[in-house]
Amino acid sequence: MSEINPNEVYTTKETEKLLKTSNSTMKRLLKKGVIKANKVGGRYKILGSEILRLVSPTAQTKVIQLYHNLKDKTKKTIEKW
Repeated sequence: MSEINPNEVYTTKETEKLLKTSNSTMKRLLKKGVIKANKVGGRYKILGSEILRLVSPTAQTKVIQLYHNLKDKTKKTIEKW
């Protein structure tokens, strides 16, 4: 796997290869705003720093925290029933 340069601009195809995802997954990530991108000339351009942010351990930690918060909130709601 090649290194991701934070200052380089990547296409969606290049990003798919780096993240080892399918085209449909990439579209979903872009549509939901998980990966921030700019549309230039009808095509998405993604900064390397954005790709690194997505795969960083801090992002994983945030997701775990969000999951636990949602789980606790769901438990409290169910207990009220």
